[in-house]
Amino acid sequence: MTDPATTPPIGAAKLYSNVQVSSHGLANQEEGNVREGDYDVETVERVYRKIDVRIIPAFWILYFLCSAIRSNIGIAQTMNADKGHDLVTVLGLTAKDTSTALALFYVAYVIFDFPSNLVMSKLSPRLWMARIVFATGLIGTCFAAVNSAWSTKLLRFLLGVVVAGMWPGMAFYLTLFYPPSRTAKRIGWYFTAAQVSAAVVGLVSAGFQKMDGLGGLVGFRWMFLLYGLVTVILSIILLWWLPDRPLAPGEVRSRSGLLKWLPAPPEALTGEDAIIHYRDLGRVYHARPWTLKDLGLVLIDWRLWPLTLMYFGVVGVGIGTQLYGSVIIASIRPEASGIEISLLFAPIWIMDLIAILLVTPFADRFYKARPFIFCGAVCVQIAGLLTTTLALNNGWARYGGLLMVGFGLGPTVPVCMAWTSEIFQQRHGEVGVAAATALVSGLGNLGSVLTTYALYTGWPEDAQPGPRRYRKSNYTMIGILCMSIFSALLMKALLKIIGNPPGNKFHDDSVSEFEDGAARREVHQRGFGKGLRWKNGTQN
Repeated sequence: MTDPATTPPIGAAKLYSNVQVSSHGLANQEEGNVREGDYDVETVERVYRKIDVRIIPAFWILYFLCSAIRSNIGIAQTMNADKGHDLVTVLGLTAKDTSTALALFYVAYVIFDFPSNLVMSKLSPRLWMARIVFATGLIGTCFAAVNSAWSTKLLRFLLGVVVAGMWPGMAFYLTLFYPPSRTAKRIGWYFTAAQVSAAVVGLVSAGFQKMDGLGGLVGFRWMFLLYGLVTVILSIILLWWLPDRPLAPGEVRSRSGLLKWLPAPPEALTGEDAIIHYRDLGRVYHARPWTLKDLGLVLIDWRLWPLTLMYFGVVGVGIGTQLYGSVIIASIRPEASGIEISLLFAPIWIMDLIAILLVTPFADRFYKARPFIFCGAVCVQIAGLLTTTLALNNGWARYGGLLMVGFGLGPTVPVCMAWTSEIFQQRHGEVGVAAATALVSGLGNLGSVLTTYALYTGWPEDAQPGPRRYRKSNYTMIGILCMSIFSALLMKALLKIIGNPPGNKFHDDSVSEFEDGAARREVHQRGFGKGLRWKNGTQN
């Protein structure tokens, strides 16, 4: 790949000498912030829809499978429990063994998330993402052979090592193809895979429980084995399907080293579409290679910490619900069978999915209101936890509280990640997105360590059977969610007072920072208007 600094600036005629650009695609330079050479909204939307087809379905499938592998240990704790073939009984795990194994995943994730994302920003993002998926499938397959507490703990730690960087890496990958005001909805689209996965793990586990004893394997071993093998196969397909970072029109992608022996995927865009994208998102094509000094400026930026605290609370509740939701349902309905618990577990994530599809589009159209959208969703989670905790005499009301938690959880993670990308791309460029998303995701996942190790089954006194089971853990999570709300509002206020100016020059000298078509449109929110129609300097 040629150095981006050697490519001509936006609008250079020689880029278009071999390609016919239709005149109807150019916007009138006198319309608001639009300048000569900017394309009309319908043309730009068409290009981004083509990119969606290449990226979003692949991301959805890989996140679905990796989420299933990460979380199926939770449902394995109740599978075929009536026969004594659940994970806890078969391996002889104590409550402390379970909480330690679950927490070790997040310990490894926190340690390796940041370096993994930095490597992705330096190497081929496509290759690194396929590596993550392959290793996740391989470790997931190995879970079918666990036979003791120590092997479960070891594999959970290794799973955290290999999957680290996937979630922030996906957010970073999107910034190579989309402007910040278009990312929340797309993060939400593939984030629904986690919700569908959580629901499907519960529903499909009913089928795996029917396979109990087949081939001498208990049901949960079949579940680990098949999910892992399918994920390994997917990783090979991704090498061919996912596009590499976009090239400026006229550039030729170089293939050296290992890349020479791997299948070359089709480019995301070609011809006129590539030119339109180049002129709309020129910042991506002209990002200069980052240095350790650039990374240091990101690490000392105070904006990291409010975002991390926002993420800490909502991820802790999400992982707690994902891993212990079935256990909480079992405590609400102690007479329910393992299959009934699995079926009741699924609607929590269906509510989560519905909320993502309903709310995240507004987080893009009203991207300046992202912190308020985040806070509203967190308030729904708090109301759900209070209902689940206090409605002691009504089991269905407590279950309804879990549904509320699922609905409130849905938009919070995509909105937080989109806001992080928006702030740090503007301030620090490509390395800002890579480092900040990884740090917010990694350090924020300490909330998952808290949930799995210190709360719920990790808090023996609070895990005693009875109507008040997990009450203290739920109250603790409510307090942490209040901290997330405070952090979001504080961040909004500080950005209003201090602003978010670029922290360093991170583009090639031939391009003024963020002076591309997308940046000029992002001066105004889309709101409820159709697309980004410009008229007299405003958007409908």
